[in-house]
Amino acid sequence: MSAIVLFDGVCNLCDKSVRFIFCHDPSGYFKFAPLQSQTAQKLLADAGASAPDLNSILLIEDGKVYSHSTAALRIARRLKAPFPLLWAGMILPRPLRDIVYKVIAKNRYKWFGQKESCELPPKDLRERFLAS
Repeated sequence: MSAIVLFDGVCNLCDKSVRFIFCHDPSGYFKFAPLQSQTAQKLLADAGASAPDLNSILLIEDGKVYSHSTAALRIARRLKAPFPLLWAGMILPRPLRDIVYKVIAKNRYKWFGQKESCELPPKDLRERFLAS
């Protein structure tokens, strides 16, 4: 069983997030694909989701698509300790959780920068990528 994390392939923050997830997911539960890829488009269509919002990391888990803070918290609960403790954030109303998420997402290029295009993942990550 695995889940798929779809991320903005040109965002430096998103790239760091993928590497963080990879390092804290020793079981290999998560696979990855850039939102800009055809693979991501097909996965979303298969899940009945619309075109991706590049301002959110998306998680496809058990046939459902999660976005924004819900995706981030669902990812955290599958990582090694202490990150599953963040799952407690789900008790907050989603609109409240998403305010913080959306502020960071809106400013991510300004604060963290961006790449010209999606890069080939590092060698140690390649086996977990569905597309590059």
